[in-house]
Amino acid sequence: MKYKFYGWEQADAVPADNRYQSIANPRQLYDLLTEVWCEYTCAPRLRDGWSPENRTLGQCSITAFLAQDIFGGKVYGILRPGGNYHCYNVVGDCVFDLTSEQFGEEKLDYTDNPEQFRETHFAKTEKLERYQYLKKELEKLLVSKASCDMGINLDME
Repeated sequence: MKYKFYGWEQADAVPADNRYQSIANPRQLYDLLTEVWCEYTCAPRLRDGWSPENRTLGQCSITAFLAQDIFGGKVYGILRPGGNYHCYNVVGDCVFDLTSEQFGEEKLDYTDNPEQFRETHFAKTEKLERYQYLKKELEKLLVSKASCDMGINLDME
């Protein structure tokens, strides 16, 4: 798969949480999330523009905090017109933004941005619920894929 998200070339962070050891790196997380992101996980103010062709639209904070759960590190935010922050991840020297594709050709500045905190973002109930839904659906997908992998391995013996 050809990736377009910011930092994909060096997105080699490894899971900090053993529950997610089957996710090798942020590229693999991106692959999984393409099966999970949906209109419901999109920020309500952006849902009219969401489509399967632009599935990263409105997914930034919930995705960045989920990636933080998996890989550790910190979440930072780029101030956008209108006062909202676009969130991305920094794990050691690895900087990646799984939802940067929503901006098309626009180049975002990933330097000297303020750290973002889940307490602030999740003070909005709808955002917390979208994050919990995204996490739950990712975990269901991981179980499903593990079950399929086990079945394939069993059939090969």
